Amino acid sequence: MDEALYDKGLEQRKATLGAAYVEKSLGNATAFSKEFQSFITEYCWGAGWGDDTLPPRTRSMLNIVMIAALNRMHEWELHFRGALTNGVTVEELKALITHVTIYCGVPVGVECHRIANKVLAEKGLAA
Repeated sequence: MDEALYDKGLEQRKATLGAAYVEKSLGNATAFSKEFQSFITEYCWGAGWGDDTLPPRTRSMLNIVMIAALNRMHEWELHFRGALTNGVTVEELKALITHVTIYCGVPVGVECHRIANKVLAEKGLAA
């Protein structure tokens, strides 16, 4: 493992998803999943998100559409929250969901809206 890349990834992962969430994920790792947690922290968050070519805000917008297209809604909710943390506006998120609906289908758009409404209400951002 590349310690510097892991540390960079851990910092970015916490900045986007929240320290409590990340610490819980790492703390709940079993002997079976501990290496996987290290891998995603180093590879996804260190090598991917740690590359300064794209800012976190842009990466969040990309993740919103890609994860929706893959219909991985548990991860989508996590990254929807992260997108808000990274400065993506509610209006931009609404436009992203419309774009997803057009290209990925109405059922995924409906699910995105269901999750978005829940998260926005929890954060006091619901209109």
